[in-house]
Amino acid sequence: MKTGLRTIDLTLAGMFVGLMAVGANITSFVPFLVIGGVPITLQTFFAILAGAILGSRLGAITMAVYAFAGLAGAPVFSKFGGGFASLLSPTFGFILSFIVTAYVTGKLIEKKKSVPVYITAALIGMVINYVFGTNWMYMAYKLWFTAPEGFTYHLAWLWMAVPLPKDIILSVFAGLMAHRLEHRVFASSQFRKMTRAA
Repeated sequence: MKTGLRTIDLTLAGMFVGLMAVGANITSFVPFLVIGGVPITLQTFFAILAGAILGSRLGAITMAVYAFAGLAGAPVFSKFGGGFASLLSPTFGFILSFIVTAYVTGKLIEKKKSVPVYITAALIGMVINYVFGTNWMYMAYKLWFTAPEGFTYHLAWLWMAVPLPKDIILSVFAGLMAHRLEHRVFASSQFRKMTRAA
């Protein structure tokens, strides 16, 4: 049973941590992509892709590294945020959910590597992200963060309806992309030789 991480694993994990940071900060360049305090980012897309490409174990580890890097102060969260105070943010639940999203997406794909499974796993990963993140946001606004006037559980989900079409499309795209990479790149003899060398 493989327990350690190879050089290629660390390289891919580092790449996805970087992609998560980039995906989180699109709103820094396009400020109007913040709806009701919720930034519309590419993080869900990259979290799903990490699980689909890296697998459940490495995908979850990668998302955990991303979360811990941000909590340690690295400016990798939305709007180049970071630091331990991020735990109190209404949107921190989405960051935590990326760990579960990557794990579940990868786990489902490990069972059967077909196009329908890739797409289904990606969509399930997206649902996990939405359910965990939205409920955290609701609790944050109700328990420890100043809620907008008239804020309700229903309103929290209405906010999430804004990025939903984008995330559905990107989730399907992530599933298709991961399947293509698996069969065209990672399954190639050249890549296998490189990973054995690593």
